[in-house]
Amino acid sequence: MADYPPSPWRLVGDAYLSGWVLDELPAVPQGIRPIEFGGRGLVVTAWVDYRHGGVLAYRELMATVAVHNGHGIGACITHIWVDSPVSRAGGRALWHIPKELAEFSFGESLVAESIARAVYRPVAGLPVRLPAAFSVLQDGPVRDGPLVSPVRVRAKPVAARSAWQVDEDGPLGFLHGRSPAFSAIARDFRMRFGR
Repeated sequence: MADYPPSPWRLVGDAYLSGWVLDELPAVPQGIRPIEFGGRGLVVTAWVDYRHGGVLAYRELMATVAVHNGHGIGACITHIWVDSPVSRAGGRALWHIPKELAEFSFGESLVAESIARAVYRPVAGLPVRLPAAFSVLQDGPVRDGPLVSPVRVRAKPVAARSAWQVDEDGPLGFLHGRSPAFSAIARDFRMRFGR
């Protein structure tokens, strides 16, 4: 029996999102193409608090690059940390997501030790869950194209302001000294990840 739940994972929680427009993007695997306009691309970071009620409960910080997915938009996860060895094992085995372990504290500030810290302030939101769908593209098990994993989510969207502190010499150093172009909170989400 596997040490992690089978795909798909059904997860619930809150996510704290920020978008960053950058001249230099984190590297993505060969065969995956970033979406760029005028030589700039989009990185979306997410702090996620997965709660009980889904297949796993844990905390996570990730950075993703917006990429082409056929005629649509996808995400390639370039940096990601979780505080659950089970999530780490499952993410790597099922979807080739390069999860690493880190220590988190979520309170007034969101903290991933030695990586980053952020504070989110809600501005205005909607009381109903809205749907969204996209795919995560990662390096595939063979060289005939990326592994594409569908994601469907319903969440209560909240516009927010955020302030970040990033360790200049840490793995997210490419965000050091920068401010996100936008931030939002996805409250009380319901997610289906994978096939």
